[in-house]
Amino acid sequence: MSAKQPIRYPEQPGRIMAGEIAEQPAVLARLLGEGAAAIRETARRVAARRPRFALLTARGTSDNAALYAKYLLEIRRGMPCGLTSMSTTTAYGARPDLTDVLVIAVSQSGGSPDLVASTEAARAGGAVTVAVTNNPSSPLAAVAEFHIDILAGAEKALPATKTYTAELLALYLFTEGLAGGDGAAAEVLPELARRILDRAAEVRTLAGRYRFAERMVLTSRGYGYPTAKEAALKLMETSYIPALSYSGADLLHGPLAMVDNVSPVIAIVPEGRGGEALRPVLDRLRDRGADLVVIGSGEQVETASAGFALPTAGVAEEVQPVLEILPLQMLAREVTLARGQDPDAPRALAKVTETR
Repeated sequence: MSAKQPIRYPEQPGRIMAGEIAEQPAVLARLLGEGAAAIRETARRVAARRPRFALLTARGTSDNAALYAKYLLEIRRGMPCGLTSMSTTTAYGARPDLTDVLVIAVSQSGGSPDLVASTEAARAGGAVTVAVTNNPSSPLAAVAEFHIDILAGAEKALPATKTYTAELLALYLFTEGLAGGDGAAAEVLPELARRILDRAAEVRTLAGRYRFAERMVLTSRGYGYPTAKEAALKLMETSYIPALSYSGADLLHGPLAMVDNVSPVIAIVPEGRGGEALRPVLDRLRDRGADLVVIGSGEQVETASAGFALPTAGVAEEVQPVLEILPLQMLAREVTLARGQDPDAPRALAKVTETR
């Protein structure tokens, strides 16, 4: 080797994902500071149109954020919501009458052709269209009537982390803004997020339980259910473990039969009504002898095989998902590293997935 050629060592696996996970307190603070006023103004203008109900359009990680928005809009605003099937427009050419309907399209990149086409068709059908993206110059932002910038900064790791929590916070601020609220319940999030991310050693210990796992089950209820779905997605796309996510109610309607004393189950237990509704499910899982790990309140963690206690006492239930996902993002990274894989570069995936 020539003396002029520097020796290049391979980058540490998972370095990019770790860096973007660590950025999240700053991203949340930026959105609460720089972005909140613009989101409130967008919400005010949308509310003035008096939409009858809402439809949410998204894929992948953004689809889990959209599910969170469905809970918010129905619980906080009393607005009926649905999750769309884009193929009805893109593959079948349906053109429903969407007069006075609020259509929210959520996408980190804003570049997938099916989201762009379905949002364009919704606007032509009379809908009030709002794009929520990390790219104000994206095709999706261009075709929507309104755009909300989640201000997460460039995201390079293939598994989305900081854009997911930024989407959650942006959707919360937008929902609160529809009724003129200021979203004050979210002000605690940046500092609590920092406290959670400082506990990486606890997550690394938990990850050892799943090094040889052949499958996993994740469950929650209420606002925590989107967290279960997003955590399952992160585990599948990084570590390749088949991870199944269920509402606690749905888990009891059949899938519980596959849980036995060697089945790893992660339960996300919010402080509030969702956690209360999940308690009978936790009792059934314990009866089955499941290897139960709880992410949530300290009380429930103490009754599980293991867990991670979240600092959510006194935090409004509707903003807890922003905190719940953080240890699970770290867990996905640590499990992947423990299995000898690189979470920065999952096989067969691209940063912008173009579906039609």
